[in-house]
Amino acid sequence: QVTLMESGGGSVQTGGSMTLSCVVSGLSYTPHCVAWFRQAPGKEREGVATFDSGNNPVYGDFAKGRFTISRDNAKNTLDLQMNSLELEDTAMYYCVAGPSWASIFRVAEWNSWGQGTQVTVSS
Repeated sequence: QVTLMESGGGSVQTGGSMTLSCVVSGLSYTPHCVAWFRQAPGKEREGVATFDSGNNPVYGDFAKGRFTISRDNAKNTLDLQMNSLELEDTAMYYCVAGPSWASIFRVAEWNSWGQGTQVTVSS
């Protein structure tokens, strides 16, 4: 059974930074893919960042230049460094796992979700 445990959320002012972390365990199928998604109140879930098959980071348009995804395969952790946070970044952020071909632009392809960690950006 896959377990994804997020941490690091909280409140921050606009322009601030925050790092989210996720511990991933129980991934019994390989290859697989891990990613960050988010869901703001009243909006659909959207992909934030992942790695492609070449191990290159892939970002949603809103995340480019501000967010950085990283992972430590030895520790089974996935991090998301977020800089220059905006009010619109307020959302529940989820650590997610799926098959290797899953895309962050197609939410339905991801089949394992963490409980989420809340990020609130205020002015």
